[in-house]
Amino acid sequence: MPLRRDLRRVLILGSGPVVIGQGAEFDYAGSEACRALRSAGLEVVLINNNPATIMTDAETADRIYFEPLTPEAVEAVIERERPDGLLAGLGGQTGLNLARGLAERDAFRRFGVALLGTPLSAIEDGEDRERFRRKMIALGEPVPPSEAVASVEAALAFADAHGYPVFVRPAYTLGGTGGGSAGDPEALREVVGRALQASPIHQALVETSLLGLREIEFEVVRDADDRAVVVAAMENVDPVGVHTGDSIVVAPPQSLPPAVVRRLAGAAVRIVRAIGVIGGANVQFAYDPGQDRYFVIELNPRVSRSSALASKATGYPIAYVSALLAAGFTLPEIELPTTGRRADEPPVLRDVVVKWPRFPFDAFPGMSRRLGTEMRATGETMTIGGTLAEALLKGLRALELGLDHLIDPEVARLSDAELRAELGASDDRRLFRLAEALRRGMPEEEAARASDLPLAFVRPIAEIVAAERRLREEGLQAAAVRAAKSLGFSDRTIAVLTGETPDAVRRFREANAIRPRWTDGGRAAPGRTPPLWYGTYAGAPEEEAPSGGREGGAAASAGRPDGRPTVVVLGAGPIRIGQGIEFDYATVHAILEAKARGYRVAIVNTNPETVSTDYTVADAVYVEPASQEEVLAVLERERPVGVLVQFGGQTALRLAHAVDRAGWPILGTPLSAIDAAEDRAKFDAVLERLGLRRPPGIAARTAEEALEGARRLGFPLVVRPSYVLGGREMAIVRDEAALRAYLGRFLRERREVPVLLDRYVEGVELEVDALADGREVLIPGILKHVERAGVHSGDSIAVFPAPDVPEAIRQAVAEATAKIALDLGVRGLLNVQFAVQGSDVFVLEANPRASRTLPFLSKATGLPLLRWATAIMLGETLASLGAPSGLLPPPEAVFVKAPVFSFAKLARVDVTLGPVMKSTGEVMARERDPARALLKALRMAGALPLPLRAVLFSIADADKPAAIPIARAFSALGVRLFATPGTAATFARHGLAAASVEKIGGPPPTVLDLIRERTVQVVVNTYSPGSEEETDGFRIRRAAVERGLSCLTALDTAAALAEALQATLRDGVGEGRR
Repeated sequence: MPLRRDLRRVLILGSGPVVIGQGAEFDYAGSEACRALRSAGLEVVLINNNPATIMTDAETADRIYFEPLTPEAVEAVIERERPDGLLAGLGGQTGLNLARGLAERDAFRRFGVALLGTPLSAIEDGEDRERFRRKMIALGEPVPPSEAVASVEAALAFADAHGYPVFVRPAYTLGGTGGGSAGDPEALREVVGRALQASPIHQALVETSLLGLREIEFEVVRDADDRAVVVAAMENVDPVGVHTGDSIVVAPPQSLPPAVVRRLAGAAVRIVRAIGVIGGANVQFAYDPGQDRYFVIELNPRVSRSSALASKATGYPIAYVSALLAAGFTLPEIELPTTGRRADEPPVLRDVVVKWPRFPFDAFPGMSRRLGTEMRATGETMTIGGTLAEALLKGLRALELGLDHLIDPEVARLSDAELRAELGASDDRRLFRLAEALRRGMPEEEAARASDLPLAFVRPIAEIVAAERRLREEGLQAAAVRAAKSLGFSDRTIAVLTGETPDAVRRFREANAIRPRWTDGGRAAPGRTPPLWYGTYAGAPEEEAPSGGREGGAAASAGRPDGRPTVVVLGAGPIRIGQGIEFDYATVHAILEAKARGYRVAIVNTNPETVSTDYTVADAVYVEPASQEEVLAVLERERPVGVLVQFGGQTALRLAHAVDRAGWPILGTPLSAIDAAEDRAKFDAVLERLGLRRPPGIAARTAEEALEGARRLGFPLVVRPSYVLGGREMAIVRDEAALRAYLGRFLRERREVPVLLDRYVEGVELEVDALADGREVLIPGILKHVERAGVHSGDSIAVFPAPDVPEAIRQAVAEATAKIALDLGVRGLLNVQFAVQGSDVFVLEANPRASRTLPFLSKATGLPLLRWATAIMLGETLASLGAPSGLLPPPEAVFVKAPVFSFAKLARVDVTLGPVMKSTGEVMARERDPARALLKALRMAGALPLPLRAVLFSIADADKPAAIPIARAFSALGVRLFATPGTAATFARHGLAAASVEKIGGPPPTVLDLIRERTVQVVVNTYSPGSEEETDGFRIRRAAVERGLSCLTALDTAAALAEALQATLRDGVGEGRR
C-alpha cells in the first residue's frame, strides 16, 4: 500500500551520544530514515543531542532538537510539534526505551501520535525476556532452559536447579550492558546484581550456558502485508559466549551446510512474523553441529549494528527500507537507491565479507583483553575478498593496529605449553594463536578442537601458514606470490617473508601482471554504475581499462564518461577512542561539497557503521584498508586530480607522504605545513619566527637525550610521541623515575618517531578552529575548556563562546591563530590549542586537519565550516565564498559540549582524566547562559543524576585546599556531604560538616558500601600518584562508575557543577528541594 494518508509530520528519535554498544551505526540509520521519509514528502522532526552526526545537520531534517533523551523531554517536543507519527526503531536501544517510557506516560494517546513501524506490543515481546521466552515456546521454537528473574535469590535458585555455568541477559539494554556469565554462586550474585541495575524494568534472563556453540544471526525485513526478506545471514567466528559486537563476523556463513542455513533462515522469518516486527530485525541463534539442533538466543526488534553491516555488505539499505515500511509502503513498492533493485528481492552475496571488531586495548594497555557477553569494541571494519583468507587479512590491516598479518610478537613468544593452554581463550588474539599453533605443526583437527573453532575457519588459516612457508622457501616466485596475494597477503608481509622490500615486491608484481581485480561482487542491478568496489587477487585477472592517464609523471584525471574530474577522499577507518564519529562527519561534508562543485568523488574507508560509506553519498566507495599499498592501488585506478587528507583524522594524514611520493596532488594545505606542525623542531622555528610562546620542550630519540632534556626543563612534564591522535601514549610525569618508566615502555614499542617532552603548564585551556585560504583567516570562535590544561581536550567540557576570557586574551589567541595559519600556508582547516596563565598565552599544539570540535562549532555557529574548508581546498577563497574573515562576534546563546564515557564497559580502566583521551562520545546543549547550558549538558551526558541528595569527597592531600570551597558550595545547596577520614578532617577544620566514612578495609560501612548502596549520587575523587591511596582511589572510582554514579576526577568539573547549581537553583537539588 502507498504512504499512510494520516501522516504529514514524523518525529524521529535519535540514539544520543556514541557509547560502546551504540555507536555510529545509528547516525547512519537515522540519516537514512530522514532521507527516506523526506523523499516521500513527509516533514521530519528530529530529537538527538549528538552534534557529531549527519542526522543533526539542518539539511537532514526540517527541525532538530538538541534535548535530553528522556520521556519528559520527548513529550515536550511532541506537545510543541504535534507530530502525526513517531519513529523509535532507528534510535537504537535508546529509542525503544523512550517509546516504552512514552507509553507508560500515556503520551501516544494523549497527543494522538501513532508509533510507526514495529508496534509497542512487538517491542515488548522482543525486549522483555520473559515475554519473548514464552512467545518462542508457544511458537515451537527451541530456547535453552531459562527464567526471567527480578532478584538475585531467584537467579541462584535457577542455577541450583539447572547447574552452572549460566548466562545472564538483562532486558532493554544495549551491547550486553550488565550481562555476563557465571560459573559459581558468588559470580552469579555479582552479575545478576549488575544486570538488574542495568535493566530499566529490573529484569534479567538467566539461562543455561550455550558456551561453545556456533552463533548465527539473520537480518530480516518485514512489511505490514507480512512479506519478509532475509537480507543477510552472518556467522560469528567466535562461539557463543562472546558478544556478537566483539566477534569477527563472516557473511555468508562458512561452517554451516546450506540446508542448515535455510532452516535457520526459515525460523528467523517465523519469529519476526510471530513477534509482529515491521521493518528491520535481527535474530540470533546458537547452533549445535554435533547434534544438528539450534536454540533461539534473542531478537532485536529494531535496526542495529548488525543491520548496518548487512546493509553495506549486500547493498540493501535496511534503515532506509524500514523507515518507508513504517510510513505505510510495502516491500514491492520500494526501489533501493543503492543498487536499483526492488526491496522484495533478497540480495545474494557472491564473495566473502568479514567484520573485525576494533578494541581500545591499545589505548588502555592495562585493560583485560578477555571477551564475554558484554560488548567492549568501540568500532569495526568491513572488508571483502574472493576468499575468506583474503577478506580476513584485509580486515586485520584495516584495524590500523600496526599488524599486517596474523603474526603477533607476544603470541610468538609463548612456549608450546602456554600456547596450547591459551588456544581456546576468548580474546582478540584467538586467531593469532591459532596461526602460531599451525606454524608449529599442530594438525588442523587438533587445532580446531583446542581453539573451539570449526574446521571451516581453521583451514583458511592453515592455507595462510602454508603460503608463508612457501614464500620463505621459494622467495619471489610468481606462482608463490600470486597464491599469497589471493589469500590476502600484503606486499609488506611478502617482503618480510622473502627478505625483500615492499617496493621490490610491488615491482615484481607489476612485472608479472599480478594486480588486483576490481569488482562490486554483483551488488548493483544490471545497467547501474556500481557504487561499491573492492580489490581482489582471487579469480580472473583485471580486465577493466583505466579511466585516465598520467602526463609527465604528474597525476591527471580524465574523469569518467560524464566528464567530471575525480577527487579521492581518505576516510578515518574504524571508530576508536581518540578518532571517532566526528571525523566521519567531516568526511561526509567534504564528499558532498566536492560533488556539489562538479567533481566525481571516491572514498576509501572500511567502516560499515558510517554515513560516508553509504552507497549514495560518494560516487564510489572503496572498501579497502587505509594502507599505503591499497590506497595507492585505488589512486592508480581512479587517477584523481587530487586527494583530500585533512578530514580522515590521523589515518588520512599518515598516508599523506606516500600519496605525495606517488605523484598524486594533496589538495589544500601542503605536506610541508603538515610536517611543520607535527615536527617539534620545525614548529618551534615557526613559533619563534612569529614571536609566539610555547611551553619549553625538546624532541628526543633516546632515553639519554630525554633524561638530559628533562633535567634542563624541570618537572612536571608532558611526554608524548609525535604524530598521534587522542593523546595516545601521552602522560604527565612528575619526577625522573616516572619518566624512566615511560621511556622504557615507549622505546620498546616504537622507535620510528621521537618522544616529545614539554614543560607542563597548568592553566586555562582555550581551543580554536580556523579556516584559511592562504591570504585570509576565519576564526568562528574560541572554546574554553572547563578542565585545566592536562586533561585531554576530547575529555574536557567545552563552552562556546568562551566565558570570562578578557578581550586582550581573545585577541591574542585570534592573532596567534591567524599568524600560524598564514605562516604554514594552511589552505583549509587548522585547530590550535592554547594554555593561558594569567596574561601569558602559550601555544600547546596546532593540527592542520579537521578536529573533533568542528561538528560542535558548526552546529553552534550555523556556519558550513567543513563545506567552506573543502571549497577552499578545491581552489576557492573565503572572499569568493562570501564567507567572513577574522574573529567572529560571539553568539547570544551559550553552547556546551560535554564528553560521554563508556567506563562501565572498560573493565580495569582507571576513570581519572588526564592527557590520554578516554571518552567515546559527546553531547551538545544550548541555553541562554553558561550555568544552564552546563547543567543541561551534564544531565545529557549522565554526569548529573537528579535529584542530587549527597556527594562523596575523597581527595588527594595536594588537592584538599582547592576542594574546600567546592564542598562548601554543595553544602549551601542542601546537599549532604560524605568524605573519607582525611578529607572529612580537613573539611571539619574549615567549618564544614561532612559525615566521615571508613576507608576500604575498615569496619563497615566503608566507602565502597556507601557507593554500592547508592547513598550518594556523585563521587569526587582525585588521584594521588605513588601513594597507598592510589589503589583505594582506583577501587572507589571503578565502584562508582560500575554502580552508575557520576564520578568526577577533576576538581574543575566539580567546581563548575557546584557553581552552575548555585546560579540556577534548579529544583530537585538538595534534600530540602524535592
